[in-house]
Amino acid sequence: MAKIEKELQQAIVAMPQKEKDKLLLRLIGKDDILIQQLTFTLVEESLTMESRRDDIKVLIDKLYDTTNYSSGYLMMDMRYTNAEITRHVKVTKDKYGEVELTLKLLKECFEKQLKWIEKYSSKSDTLALYVVKRTDFLLKKVVKMHPDIQFDFHADMNTLLEYLHKYATAYYAKELQMPKKFEIAESDM
Repeated sequence: MAKIEKELQQAIVAMPQKEKDKLLLRLIGKDDILIQQLTFTLVEESLTMESRRDDIKVLIDKLYDTTNYSSGYLMMDMRYTNAEITRHVKVTKDKYGEVELTLKLLKECFEKQLKWIEKYSSKSDTLALYVVKRTDFLLKKVVKMHPDIQFDFHADMNTLLEYLHKYATAYYAKELQMPKKFEIAESDM
């Protein structure tokens, strides 16, 4: 992002309000995420968080309800869905939802599309690595949360880690030193 010189800042502040409003609206119109953030906070008044999460859950369900032609296509669809989760977090700042949705995406890969990640092969390799790296990302997010919130994810995280060390992902899980069990951090309170 370019730095605005002091003189230009002063000139912008001195502009008539009507001109500033036009300029502001034009600039906002160029940033899709900013438009969505403003819609979420100003129009929806942050009341649509649950429905937005539910929309992504439906997307995840559709992903795993369809027949995938290969592990490569499954991974591409998972990446697309993960991008939607990331977009959701950028718009809503929903850290809890990020963990909940990412956990659902990864866990259900094993539960609903196991044939693509069950046994290690050259075809499952890229998908296996992707799932392990996303799980590593997820673990780092969960560990930063309050222990009471970590408890909400404890059982599902342990199930995911069990899958990770059992199927085609086991090699990469070992390489990245993924834990076999998720332990809730002690509370400082």
